[in-house]
Amino acid sequence: MSVRADDTVRAYARAKINLYLHVLNRREDGYHELDSLFVFGDFADVIAVTPARSLSLEIQGPFAGKLGAQEDNSVLRAARLLADAVQIRPQTKITLTKNLPVAAGLGGGSADAAAVLRALAALWRISPSAVDLTLLGMGIGSDVPACLLSEPCYVGGIGEQIEPIPGLPAFPLLLVNPGIELATRSVFGTFGREFSEAARFSEVPSTISELVSLLQTRHNDLERPAIKKCSGIAEILHALNETEGCLLARLSGSGATCFGIYGNIVEAKQAAALLKKRGWWAEATMTAKAERPWEDL
Repeated sequence: MSVRADDTVRAYARAKINLYLHVLNRREDGYHELDSLFVFGDFADVIAVTPARSLSLEIQGPFAGKLGAQEDNSVLRAARLLADAVQIRPQTKITLTKNLPVAAGLGGGSADAAAVLRALAALWRISPSAVDLTLLGMGIGSDVPACLLSEPCYVGGIGEQIEPIPGLPAFPLLLVNPGIELATRSVFGTFGREFSEAARFSEVPSTISELVSLLQTRHNDLERPAIKKCSGIAEILHALNETEGCLLARLSGSGATCFGIYGNIVEAKQAAALLKKRGWWAEATMTAKAERPWEDL
């Protein structure tokens, strides 16, 4: 959701979590087609945009040092693409508060780009009919269309096929990262040809226990190749499974962030405090409510 205050618009770039991720095949162009279930945590990066004489980007927050404001930064690319699409000058200062780890399997760069598109569409008062933000986002990254939606959804193709899942219950998650960046391309480079089938639910689960039961018959096809690149992932998964109240532990995306699903947020916060003592980044969060961010533009 984008929140307007005076001449500043803020938007949240929520953490993307793959509850399952099946690799279906490899296309002739080298891209892999996927079937995945995305949810989004309330824990997020924050984008703020305000009018200025020229386009600029300031990065702050705990993970600011991991990023640079280069010309090809996904945030600046998103701003320029939107400005070009509606033929205006991007005279805006963008401030990114980077709370999420970088190259972590949480869609951080894509979520940031999506949040910029939402925030600038509001700041520049662009009508939803004037530009297709989803199509624009696909030119930035395959996760951007889903991050624009920021609600539970199935994702297919190479990221362009999105199907919202209304009614999926919110639930507590614990996100844990070993502090190691893991590039998606390198993980796919280790992936062989052990393809899976699509595995979408026939019915939307109404409880956390029903959801976990369904997820236990699904998996993340990138977990094994990611562990080959980063052995710390296996250590985190074992530690999550040992914490009280953890119902399921799994890798998100291409890693290296893992998640645990818990029955209540208190157990998730207690586990976070425990795992932080091991030197890992750990944050407990609730999954975000289903919403359509562009309806507020």
